[in-house]
Amino acid sequence: MTGRPFVPGSRVASRLGLTERVFAGAKSRRLLRTVEDGLTRVEEDLARELRMSDPLVDATSRYLYEAGGKRVRPMLVLLTCQLGDGVSPEVVQAATALELTHLGSLYHDDVMDDADVRRGVPAAQAVWGNNIAILTGDLLFARASQIMARLGEGAIRLQADTFERLVLGQMHETIGAQPGDDPVGFYLQVLKDKTGSLIAAAAQSGIIFGNAPVAYRQPMYDFGEKAGVAFQLLDDVIDLSADPGETGKVPGTDLRAGVPTMPYLLLGEREDAGSTALRKQIDDGVAEIAAGADPSILDGALAALRDHEATAQTRRLAHDWSRDAVASLDPIPDGPVRDGLVRFADAVADRSS
Repeated sequence: MTGRPFVPGSRVASRLGLTERVFAGAKSRRLLRTVEDGLTRVEEDLARELRMSDPLVDATSRYLYEAGGKRVRPMLVLLTCQLGDGVSPEVVQAATALELTHLGSLYHDDVMDDADVRRGVPAAQAVWGNNIAILTGDLLFARASQIMARLGEGAIRLQADTFERLVLGQMHETIGAQPGDDPVGFYLQVLKDKTGSLIAAAAQSGIIFGNAPVAYRQPMYDFGEKAGVAFQLLDDVIDLSADPGETGKVPGTDLRAGVPTMPYLLLGEREDAGSTALRKQIDDGVAEIAAGADPSILDGALAALRDHEATAQTRRLAHDWSRDAVASLDPIPDGPVRDGLVRFADAVADRSS
């Protein structure tokens, strides 16, 4: 497979949701160049950390990295560190470790979801099997922990706390809401743990390792967690997309695997006959797929859910969480960094892939 590592350039602006208006001033243009330069250093570190002596392990470890990626978490580290001393070797190391943690989680997620495709290529577990995919994810977590250990006890604690939340989020998603739980509230907590915790760690890491004021740490953590929930809620909408060329995934991957998403949960809260019938159609289809039926039997139901008000409601909910993320920035001073963070929060709830 031909690798597609990050190439610095104007794509940073679109990835972050930053526009030419944000970069109209000299300071903003300098910020853009600084983030791009930092991402280049992170990419160099990632390539080095993913290089393994064993040919098979080298291939599996580099597989999803070479398939591409938005590098959302490193970009947040490199952006928020500008509130302190800026990019340093410690900042780059933290950004690299968090991206490795994210990559490791993708290998595990695809096993849990029995996914066929990730980032436009066959999922690792579809190529090498579940055992190798799980072990590869474990290896990347170990490598990330090694990097964090170089940064001291505080970094190790941040990594451990984040990893604990990632695992709890995955476990709770797997177990599902229990009798007496509010399904929507339960699912939002899963999103905070599975997605929000790592984005929160990235936003806070720029503050910690960039030596920014301590008073910014909690606001940036809150910002990242809420932006992460918005990110995942929009992913639930994108999961129903009819264009796998944009998403790199088969439409409805999560629901076909029996993983509830927010549109499905909101569908269950509606009492009209059409919603009830659609929910039953999805439930029956998931059960048939689990028994060996062709996953395409859900194509019609998922197309109907994509156009349903429950999905539009999910998109609005993503915007609500995005606005809450921006509200967390109140203690952050005005300037190009804050502007970039606002654009980021807007972009995660407005993207198409």
